[in-house]
Order: sequence, then C-alpha cells, then structure tokens
Amino acid sequence: MTFYDDIYPFYPLQRTSFIFSGCLLTIILVFLVLAVSLLLILPGIRGKSRLFWMIRIIISLFIGVVIVALNFTNDWAEARITTNATYKSFSNAVVNADIGLHVGLYGINVTLKGNPVVQFNETIDYNEMFNLHDTIEEEYEEALEKGLPNPILYIAEKFTRSSPCGLIFQYRYSGRYASATLWTAFCCWMLTNILFSMPVILYAGYMMMATAAFIFFSMASFSTIMNVPQCVFSIGTDSFETEYSHSFWLALATGVLCTLIGILVVMLNFLIPEKMKEAFSVGVDSYEDEDVSYGQGYLNSVFLDGVTILPLTSKGTAEHI
Repeated sequence: MTFYDDIYPFYPLQRTSFIFSGCLLTIILVFLVLAVSLLLILPGIRGKSRLFWMIRIIISLFIGVVIVALNFTNDWAEARITTNATYKSFSNAVVNADIGLHVGLYGINVTLKGNPVVQFNETIDYNEMFNLHDTIEEEYEEALEKGLPNPILYIAEKFTRSSPCGLIFQYRYSGRYASATLWTAFCCWMLTNILFSMPVILYAGYMMMATAAFIFFSMASFSTIMNVPQCVFSIGTDSFETEYSHSFWLALATGVLCTLIGILVVMLNFLIPEKMKEAFSVGVDSYEDEDVSYGQGYLNSVFLDGVTILPLTSKGTAEHI
C-alpha cells in the first residue's frame, strides 16, 4: 500500500542527505585564510630563509588544522557492509544497499546508499547524524517519527541507553577524553609557535614533543573502546564490527611528524645552536649589541659655534672639584 509516487504511508518526504560538515568547512577556511596571510610576508624575506619560512608555515598550519579538525571528524572508526535489508517498517520491500557506520568523538553517522541509488521510484541516499550526548534518546525518537529506513534505526538503537550493548557509555567517555587531550595538544602547538619566535628554540622542541604526546594520549583514550567486548551489528544475513579509520591513522601520522620535528630541533639546538637561532631569525641578544663599533664620527662645526667643549676629567678630579 502506497500513496502517490510509491511513497510509503505515514512517512514524510525524504530529506536531502548530509553532504559536508559545517564545522570542518569553517575550520578549513579559517586556516586557509591564515595560511594565505602568512605566505604574503614571504616576498619580504631575503635569501634562502624564504624557502625555510614557507616550509615552516605550511607544516605548522597543517599540524594545527589537523589537531582541530580531528575533534569534529566522524571517521575515527567505521564499518561498511553491502547486503539486502528491509527498507522500512510495515513493508516487505527489500533493498540492496551499502550500509555504513562512522564514529567520531562527539557522535556517529549512519549512511545508507542503494545499489542502484533509485529503487521503488525513490532515491535511497541517507546520511544521518546522532550525537553521543544526553540528547541521543530524543534524536532516536525523532528518527522513528520521521520513518527513517530500518537499517539506520537498528544501528542508532544500539547507541541508546536502553540497548544491552552499552555502546553509548563506551564511545561517549572515550571520545570525551580523546577530545580533551586533543585540545591540550592544540594549546601545546600554539605555545610551540610562540617559543619558535623567541631565542628559546630548545623549549620549542620540547613543546613540539609534548604536542605529539597529547595526540598519542587521545589515540590511546579512543582505543579503549576496542578493549571491551564489541557489539556485533547484524543486518539481514550479514554482520559487521567497527575498525579504526582515517582520522585515527591521520592522528598517528601527525603525532609521528611532531615527534620527529621535536627530536630534530632538540638535537640541532645542541649541535649547532647559533645556526638554529639564525635559521629561526632569533639572532643575538641585546647585550651582544653593546660591543658593536660605530666607526669614526665627525662634528658639524655649524651647530657647534659658540659651544664650549670641556675636556673629560677623571673621576677623582671631578670629586675634588
């Protein structure tokens, strides 16, 4: 039984599927504007330092944008499956579709894409977001009222409080601590950039290694979900479990990069400290400028007419007078 255009009863028209995260787009645009602004100063840098500064700016901004973006990505862990599944409740219609679960630090994304996309005169292309907070129960109820496809409702139900799997508690706390350590890594990254602009290159290297350490701590926090019994998702005749995905491996690569940079800076600072200061344009201290000779000077007689110049006297003579 269907209404017009073979749309099943009691369900509203299908929504437009999720395309791109607005938070990620904002983060990327902010760092792109910052990168362009900093690269505009390169023409004012002379010699070989220009290439060094360009590489330094690009690598530093890459690390910063990755640390911030990892807080909002939804692919720390994921699982995919292609199977035949019941499309919607109160219907015997079965569709062949790609079903995906994408886990982030703050929520999950459940995707459903038909093979082919158009089946039963309907475009089957869903991407639904569920936050891992206290509102997930309300979001699940809204999904039931909207009449979302059965595979999406089945996966979302696994993350509710009433589910015997208890996934909501595992993923919520692991994601919360992983996010907290990532923001700490971002603070360390900012301190690193400040220290690189001061004559304390050694401490900048230490802070870069601290940035790497907190990135690894976030990965360890998220990995705790793999140490508990995994809940198996069974749809149709197939089943799947989540595994580490792109964001997790990107965090690992960024942490390794920060570690290598930190170790390299510390080693070079001990081996060639003067060249390191010259490379980072933090040159000499103020006390070193006192020994600079300004050469021979000349007096302008035009401004000295009528001025009597007294000879310099010793300290003892001055006190006697």
